[in-house]
Parts: sequence; structure tokens; C-alpha cells
Amino acid sequence: QVQLVESGGGLVQAGGSLRLSCAASGPFTMGWFRQEPGKEREFVAAITLNGGRTYYADSVKGRVTISRAGAKNTVTLQMNSLEPEDTAVYYCAAAGFIETSSGTYHPGYWGQGTQVTVSS
Repeated sequence: QVQLVESGGGLVQAGGSLRLSCAASGPFTMGWFRQEPGKEREFVAAITLNGGRTYYADSVKGRVTISRAGAKNTVTLQMNSLEPEDTAVYYCAAAGFIETSSGTYHPGYWGQGTQVTVSS
């Protein structure tokens, strides 16, 4: 069983920054998704096991950076220039696979989620 521990959510004003972290119980391809109330969960970013390739949703490209932090089983999501539309529960995801042709990530495991709220 893969375990994922997320941290770093919170409340921030529009234009501010937040950094989310996720520690997995082993080395995996990892990523982040988010979900607003009443909406489907949507992809945010993903990174390959060796950190060599990253993928981003168009809605966050240029504002968000996913990276490996130290050990390969930890990833961070640096979010800058946050907008109220970024408000959601953010879920860490691990394992599974990334369709390299489209950048679509199909994770095998999910974290519990961490709330990010951006006030206007």
C-alpha cells in the first residue's frame, strides 16, 4: 500500500504564493490534482520518477512548478501568482503512468488532500 503525506495548504491572498509538499512511501512518478466543490478532479502537474520530465495543465503553466525535493519520494508544488480560481482541495497522486504524447497522468494512488484557499 502506497502512503502519501501532504502538507503546505492554507489561506493566501490573490497574487501570493504557496508551496505544497508530498512525501510518498517509495519512489514513484508523482503529481498533483485539484478539485473544487461540485466539480471533477482535474490535473495540475506531474513529474517523472527521475524528475527528467514535467507536465502542467494549461491553467497553471507558468505559475506552478513541480519538482523533486531531496529524496525521489518527495515532490513539491510551488504555486505563484495565485488566483481565487485556484481555490480547491489539492491531492497528491503517485504511481500509475503518464501518457507522454498528451501529458495525461493516470495515477494509482491518492493522498488525503489539502485545502488551498485564495482570497480576492
